[in-house]
Amino acid sequence: MNTAVNFTDAAKTALKNPTLRFNFRQAMDSLRERRAAQFPDQDELERARDLAGAIRRRSLNHLAEKLVQLESQCQKNGIQVHWAETPAQANEIILEVCQRHDAKHVIKGKSMVSEECHLNDYLAKHDIEALESDLGEYIVQIDGETPSHIIMPAIHKNKKEIAELFAEKIPGVEYTEDVDTLTAIARKVLRSKFETAAVGISGVNFAVAETGTLCLVENEGNGRMTTTVPPVHIAITGIEKVVPSLSDVAPLYSVLTRSATGQHATTYFNMISSPRREGERDGPQEVHLVLLDNGRSKIYQDERMQDTLKCIRCGACMNHCPVYTRIGGHAYGTVYPGPIGQILNPQQYGIDQQGEMLSACSLNGACGEACPVRIPIPSLISELRHEATRNDQAGTVYGQGALRKLHEAVVWGSWKWIHRTPWAYKAMGLAATRLRRLVPSAAMGPWTKTRVKPALAEKTLHELMKERES
Repeated sequence: MNTAVNFTDAAKTALKNPTLRFNFRQAMDSLRERRAAQFPDQDELERARDLAGAIRRRSLNHLAEKLVQLESQCQKNGIQVHWAETPAQANEIILEVCQRHDAKHVIKGKSMVSEECHLNDYLAKHDIEALESDLGEYIVQIDGETPSHIIMPAIHKNKKEIAELFAEKIPGVEYTEDVDTLTAIARKVLRSKFETAAVGISGVNFAVAETGTLCLVENEGNGRMTTTVPPVHIAITGIEKVVPSLSDVAPLYSVLTRSATGQHATTYFNMISSPRREGERDGPQEVHLVLLDNGRSKIYQDERMQDTLKCIRCGACMNHCPVYTRIGGHAYGTVYPGPIGQILNPQQYGIDQQGEMLSACSLNGACGEACPVRIPIPSLISELRHEATRNDQAGTVYGQGALRKLHEAVVWGSWKWIHRTPWAYKAMGLAATRLRRLVPSAAMGPWTKTRVKPALAEKTLHELMKERES
């Protein structure tokens, strides 16, 4: 999959949009403050991160066997399990289920994996309408956009923009900026779809191998409606979301909700272990689980990059990233923006396709410090930058060496040799001081477009020290 936009150009455009920058500034400040309020005790935060990180590491260490156990237990519970290596295969599986039940439209809960598959567009091509039931997803869907954040899809829009959108796109709706009224408008549209949808599609936050339980975390109740009202429920998730046992869920749920939205707990926590059983009053008659690979197995096989799969999709890394905060999610042109996208997308689709965003990081470390499962994001970005420029064919990431430039390689190779060779280092230092007046006064490259060009010293450090000694 190619990057939808040129990252550099899109970032420049975003930086020139004062409304966008204001919206993100307000939202990110609020999210960081709410998260900090949930972790007043720094020692408790570090213990929670240690525990959550250890659980995710243990899950990955036994990923293959836990996936087999998950499949077996789900099947015992009556859940039909499907395996998909690519998004295309996942889409075909979901389409087949929808067509078998003569679905004219489906209702969808929030699912980033379905965004990976571009499922809505695929179903539309086969005359099946897919309507998002999450309020944020619904907003960006009717505006023809994609989510700009993995937790809050419409975070880039303010109240006025949403009010204008509803008045323009929803028949019979008058302009109002009242939040409760806007929510009620969306709820009214969605309720009729819940009642008539043949299929409900959702994501999965945690898939428990021990019990075959699918856990969904949400605030609006739309996820519960999506998974219980339609007669068929299809859950789609990446293979890395499996956890060994139910006891592992509580610690992960705790750091997920507090890191994502600054809540001690979300309004709803759904646990689905089977279709409707005899005597039960609600629930779907069929439950399907689609387990998607889409490059995850390859990431798993690379021990250096395996920590990428620990992610629980809380979005904390985005909320603390100074680059994402200023340009927003759409500038990345990918399903997963921000720091997690910078390490996941190039591995899934190749550095040659999505490696440009690796430059959108100052390696300040904020994302790594915020991550509740201790993914070393800055280290992984550095590793991918190395992969992007290496030419020894020893790497394992798709598109290795795609960003390598000959002149840069020559410059850095020369720099390395000079700094390892004492006489050359001394000669270069001496030459720089003696020839400093020959340096052009104009800006020199991108670095000096926004920074003051450093002035070369009149004397070398060795000369200054000798003068001090004398």
